[in-house]
Amino acid sequence: MTGFGSFHPAVLFIYYVLALVFSMISMHPLLALASLCGSFLFYAFLNGGRKTLSQFFFCVGMFVIMAGINAMYVHNGETILFFMNDNPITLEALIYGVVSSVMLVSVLMWCSCYSVILTTDKFLYLFGKTVPKLGLILSMAFRMIPLFQLQSKKIRQSQKSMGLYATDAVVDKAGGSFRVFDSLLTWSMENAVDTADAMKARGYGLKGRTNFSLFRFRRRDGIMLGVMAFFTAVIGGCFALGGFSFYYYPYVAKMQTTPVAIVGYAAVFLFLLLPGAVEGERKMSWHYWKSKI
Repeated sequence: MTGFGSFHPAVLFIYYVLALVFSMISMHPLLALASLCGSFLFYAFLNGGRKTLSQFFFCVGMFVIMAGINAMYVHNGETILFFMNDNPITLEALIYGVVSSVMLVSVLMWCSCYSVILTTDKFLYLFGKTVPKLGLILSMAFRMIPLFQLQSKKIRQSQKSMGLYATDAVVDKAGGSFRVFDSLLTWSMENAVDTADAMKARGYGLKGRTNFSLFRFRRRDGIMLGVMAFFTAVIGGCFALGGFSFYYYPYVAKMQTTPVAIVGYAAVFLFLLLPGAVEGERKMSWHYWKSKI
């Protein structure tokens, strides 16, 4: 793997922890926007335009739903747009719902990129020696969603070949979904037992067991770690000085334009766009040299 995924697993893990912390630690709109842009850019270079476009429409739907729900159930704010069932729908509650949905979508997008870049072997390399049982459980949990999706598709296709889902009736679809869920639940339990037995047979977690690994901490990993530390220090200093303080009630606060805030905004954008920039540079370089051959 080239691009951002070619860095040392420790560097990747530290970056993802910091990216998730910065995405969730504040409700500042620019911070949420930076997280969304960085995660979407990285996701686009990893998965291509078509899959990114479908994910974009899903995110737009989530924005609308969450913003609407928050505006209907939270009536704080001084700017009343209209009344619904004698309850005020305020602009502040609507904006808060949009920013909340942006933060949630960006976290989901980072997790999707995480499952592609920080694979099971990298995760076990990091935690297999220190906390082997926890490392195995977490690695199985992280890979469970893509495995569930793949296995669910296989089960559904197998049932279609057996003559199920013959009609478009709601009862038929509900019964088919229940059969898929039942088969998927049985498969997941068997798969977990088989994985545990296989790892136990290989001596996983035993004292003195050696592990072969291709991962080596190189100079480029140290440089990336230094860049991450620099941006983290700048962003942390901006947080400490109040550059990312923001509120929505009773009215939406104005965006700060102090030098400290501007430096913090630039730092968080550059930090969260870093994986997409690295991945994009590798992809463009590969296509450039390919065209020269």
